[in-house]
Amino acid sequence: MSYSDHDRERWVAEDPATKRADRDDFARDRARLIHSASLRRLSSKTQVLQPSTDDFIRNRLTHSLEVAQIGREFGAALGCSADVVDTACLAHDLGHPPFGHNGETALDALATDIGGFEGNAQTLRILTRLEPKRAHADGTPAGLNLTRASLDAATKYPWRRGEGPGGTHKFGVYEDDLAVFDWFRQGVDPGQRSLEAEVMDWSDDVAYSVHDVEDAIASGRLDPRRLRDSIDVGGVVAVAVGVYATDLTGDDLGAALERVLASGAVPERYSGTRADRAVLKDMTSRLIGRFVLAVENATLEAHGDGDLVRHNAELIVPMETRAECAVLKAVAAHFVMYADERVAIMERERGVIGDLVTMFEDSPENRLDPDLRADWTNAGSDAAARRVIIDQVASLSDTRALALHAQWS
Repeated sequence: MSYSDHDRERWVAEDPATKRADRDDFARDRARLIHSASLRRLSSKTQVLQPSTDDFIRNRLTHSLEVAQIGREFGAALGCSADVVDTACLAHDLGHPPFGHNGETALDALATDIGGFEGNAQTLRILTRLEPKRAHADGTPAGLNLTRASLDAATKYPWRRGEGPGGTHKFGVYEDDLAVFDWFRQGVDPGQRSLEAEVMDWSDDVAYSVHDVEDAIASGRLDPRRLRDSIDVGGVVAVAVGVYATDLTGDDLGAALERVLASGAVPERYSGTRADRAVLKDMTSRLIGRFVLAVENATLEAHGDGDLVRHNAELIVPMETRAECAVLKAVAAHFVMYADERVAIMERERGVIGDLVTMFEDSPENRLDPDLRADWTNAGSDAAARRVIIDQVASLSDTRALALHAQWS
């Protein structure tokens, strides 16, 4: 299938006029997202470390911009609409609550009785309901009113809770958002991701696997010499096998780390000088190019050189490349996210999330933001009212969450 969202009804657009209209719509989707409040809030949301802890490390917004830069060029090389991929990449983390995945875990536990919380399902909710831009004829919110192609591309996990492959806990839609999900997924096999969503997902993997290692080295939390130490390498491989590539063996992932180090991209030492920082930036460029080019070549070899869009192709990620990316994720996790100092901080962050849910529930009329207060007033059930509270806490930046917690404690 080709792009076909100009009138929000057609799935196939062959004539040049409709294709031009599609391009205009996709550019409009991207512009609406760039100007959204939800995107701006990411500037104060945690990527790996809280934005206030260092003036170099990435936040969710800078990460999303970097994912979009990778995805736009990568997708265009495969024949995708650069704007559709760009929109998906910019949108992919909109649903993340304060404190990153740690906050996501806390909210999921607090929302168990109403269908849980998942950052990707929250992203869809923001795009189609919570972000104010357009309304339906009956006055109900339409979010940013994006095209089917953009919504499909932004949906990393196109299934309901408990319906994903391999028992994954990830999902992309809450029960009360199924109507819009069914609309943009019309005609698509259940669980099948669009190629643009796969491009976004791989661009995300590449960006955070490489950039989180860069941040870890630049912030002094990782001395690159430890990547050549057998004890530390054992810990990294254990995390990679247990979390990021459970279908691969320790030998597969150990060999992957050896290949990355043998490439010469990762510096052997780092002292923070301008020259060292230049070498570190060169590392990110080389590794991103390595991971993207391997997947681009494998995908084009499998599907040919024609334009690859929507559901007429799937991304091909060689096992060796996936292993290299996974082991870099494990490097950041082992040396930063699972460090003793982070364990205590993460426990406090989860406590803040729990307290805020209670605080908003104690006085929703006075504490909810005006738009969400209206949603709470109009909620037709206790579950719907509870979902509004979750929406409110999820929308907060790290900075505002901590400020409100201090004010109300």
